[in-house]
Amino acid sequence: MDVLSSRILIRPSNLERSHAFYRDTLGLGVAREFGSGEYHGLVFFIGSGLLEVSGRGDTDARSGLALWLQVRDTADEVARLTLEGLPIIRGPQVEPWGLVEAWIEDPDGVPIVLVQIPDDHPLRRDQRTL
Repeated sequence: MDVLSSRILIRPSNLERSHAFYRDTLGLGVAREFGSGEYHGLVFFIGSGLLEVSGRGDTDARSGLALWLQVRDTADEVARLTLEGLPIIRGPQVEPWGLVEAWIEDPDGVPIVLVQIPDDHPLRRDQRTL
């Protein structure tokens, strides 16, 4: 398989509400916009990946789905999102694997993990020099 491009697709139960959440509440940049009305779609930048929010779905289709978004500082993001009125499912805490994680949800209940990689974590080390 020669994968040339990829993105995560979310089919929300309320398209405009989800667009507003990802664009305005989370503040993700729009990479592409297409269609109109019920066929209006937005593709957002999420680090080195893309997230498309388009079409219409139901919440059962998202069973087992979660988004993992690396941020610079989970505490800062949680504070900002709290001011936006977003419920925080779980505040920042250091996990046994050494990452700092906080949990929120999108309007359809899709779990979103905000992850901070501490300076001393192995993911920050160049493994080629070991």
